[in-house]
Amino acid sequence: MIIRAYLRASTRDQDANRAREQLKSFAHDHGARITTYYVENASGTSIERAELQRLLSEAAEGDILLVESIDRLSRLPQLMWEALKRQIGQAGLQVVAVDLPVTHAAMKPATEGVEAWLQKAIAQMLIEFMAAFARKDWEDRRARQAQGIATAKQAGRLQPRQPNLKMYARIIEARKTLSIRKTAELLGCSKGTVERAQAWAREELEKEGTSV
Repeated sequence: MIIRAYLRASTRDQDANRAREQLKSFAHDHGARITTYYVENASGTSIERAELQRLLSEAAEGDILLVESIDRLSRLPQLMWEALKRQIGQAGLQVVAVDLPVTHAAMKPATEGVEAWLQKAIAQMLIEFMAAFARKDWEDRRARQAQGIATAKQAGRLQPRQPNLKMYARIIEARKTLSIRKTAELLGCSKGTVERAQAWAREELEKEGTSV
């Protein structure tokens, strides 16, 4: 059995690998081993995700697409979700979500008959429901965030995020000899923080009239 684990986080500040051990343990408990991990920091509201597309291109009939939950796979609007479902079907993949037990049957040897057909139909129905719920949750959170920002602006409470200047100084110094990834590992921060520190440094230089 080929199991392709997909791990996603929305922003570079989040750890897309967070659920790796959970997925590994889940596969082990089902007498299987994850063949390949596909990890990326990308929005679930876009279908154009490099690692997801790589997974789809490498998959074969009967492979398992393993995710922590359906919202790691999709927060897509309906039409995009339909397009992704077609891609998944054309690749021959079966979706298994750790937090959706009805999908776990795909980890067992294939069976035939009415009971197996019914279980597969219920699993697909719940995947559809969770995909729709994931999109609605995203839309609701965006709406609440916008309302909160608008209220804060009206009350004069919205202040710009202040940079951690001490950390930024350490980052700029480390970047003289290290890559973004190595700098993040050395200082215990995210790659996004390293990139923001560099952007901040460029802006400061531009303020002083220095060309970068």
